[in-house]
Amino acid sequence: MADLQEEFSATAEAGALDQALVPPDPVPDPALVTAPGTDTVRCASPVDRARTLLAAHPVADGYSGLPWALRELPWHDFETGDSALEGDVPRLRAGRVGAQFWSVHVPDGPSGDRIVRTTLEQIDLVKHVVATHSDALRLARNASETADARNCGRIATLIGPARGAALGDSLGTLRALHSLGLCVVTLCGTSWAGEGGLTPFGEEVVREMNRLGVLADLSGASEVTARRVLAVSKAPVVFMRSGARALYDHPANLSDGLLAEVGAAKGLVLVPLAAGRTGPTVRTAADHLDHVRRIAGPECVGISGTHDTRETHPEGLTDPSCHPRLIAELVERGWSEAELAMLTWGNVQRALRGADFTARATRERRSASTATIDRLDG
Repeated sequence: MADLQEEFSATAEAGALDQALVPPDPVPDPALVTAPGTDTVRCASPVDRARTLLAAHPVADGYSGLPWALRELPWHDFETGDSALEGDVPRLRAGRVGAQFWSVHVPDGPSGDRIVRTTLEQIDLVKHVVATHSDALRLARNASETADARNCGRIATLIGPARGAALGDSLGTLRALHSLGLCVVTLCGTSWAGEGGLTPFGEEVVREMNRLGVLADLSGASEVTARRVLAVSKAPVVFMRSGARALYDHPANLSDGLLAEVGAAKGLVLVPLAAGRTGPTVRTAADHLDHVRRIAGPECVGISGTHDTRETHPEGLTDPSCHPRLIAELVERGWSEAELAMLTWGNVQRALRGADFTARATRERRSASTATIDRLDG
């Protein structure tokens, strides 16, 4: 295990795949548009350019609360949009969403076995919804399946994040949840990833997640925990709902120092479209994206819609169909097409590829861990 940590750095090696993330096929110049019914070419508006860019590089949305929202609705019409949902199929299509992480977080309240049971129910619900709407959705576990879904005209649906408490302090439960399709686990809120950092069992959880290909979500984690996970993990780590603390002092937002460390480790910060975390307007959300790009780097920033959650959204970004407005704001700020392609699609693909690369290499060196919390932390 120590040899693996010292000799193998999948994050660096997986970085060689980054060049393949942007499709090589030429796309129309987003700065130009042909007037309908004529051969006249004119300069496109920022929104026109945004839509053209998103047609080539759709949004990989880092967080949807749809599974829990569906539990609380007496009825819904996910297919036509005639319901109380924010992220139904018509709005996802209008916003050019190509992939989406469906959170199976269980709200605070249930504990112990109830969290595990409710998480399993959430995963079952996700699979049922995707199967019911197979013309629009397809389950995905990794970068290849995500790309396949997109190429087939489906929205890739990835399961996660789940709360770390859903593991029940058991690596066997982690493996069982992964076998059901879980892709991401949020570490904070557990005894082994608390304010004081990772415990020995917590480090073993991260190593086992690396072996399985499950991404570690550090949103809400203390800085000491985040820094230790960055040191232990051989796969990219993600912050599924974090902005810049320099702009807005929310507990889940990251200091500039930590953002720089995430950039050095080639992690990924998915900025939430949530007024309580990134401000009340399109411009304030774009400010956070600008800041994370500047400090961590353009290959380390992405978008979390946080729709169908209890979060209040910035004005103009109330549902997934509004993504072109955000991209248009970034176009006006001078983001290049390459940077926007990484923001919307490429960076999430890189993280997923890094997790898969790490898992395949790690399984050649390491078998399933039999560690228990009582043995390591007792």
